[in-house]
Amino acid sequence: MSFYSAGVEYGIHCLLFLVDERGASRDSSVRDLAELQGVPQEYLAKVFTKLARAGLVTATEGVRGGFRLARSAQQITVLDIVNAIDGPKKLFDCREIRERCTLFEGSPPGWATEGTCAIHAVMLGAQKRMEEALAQQTIIDLAQRFGRKAPAAFGEQVDEWLSERRDGKIPAAQV
Repeated sequence: MSFYSAGVEYGIHCLLFLVDERGASRDSSVRDLAELQGVPQEYLAKVFTKLARAGLVTATEGVRGGFRLARSAQQITVLDIVNAIDGPKKLFDCREIRERCTLFEGSPPGWATEGTCAIHAVMLGAQKRMEEALAQQTIIDLAQRFGRKAPAAFGEQVDEWLSERRDGKIPAAQV
């Protein structure tokens, strides 16, 4: 079972399609992003509601409105997206088992419960490092990594496809 929801993955992928590897912004509807990636439109709409509420995307106006990044791709971290979609999550929930040792006969001594549980401390450290790693990666970092992997023409194909969809030249499929 994953720690983060599928919505986090969908959201990150969508935000990557709202920017090119140079950081230039694109805009798109949720419907088009869902079709482009083969993901459920209804679920993606809920993800975009959360992203908008967090100030990561903003609605574009007009008949063919959609969304675009609300800030530059350099300012949106993976942790921002994770927290917007799934909310802050604790990696570990300490149940203070150290107090329950049968040898304590219901009265744990101070030495056993003093300070933070050692196991909890390890888990807190792991969560801190994971969140720091997610906070260090931005949308532009991911877009550039993707751009180095994809053929040069792919970005142009995405721009063209989104533009044609916006202009009504490519009919929307039933997603």
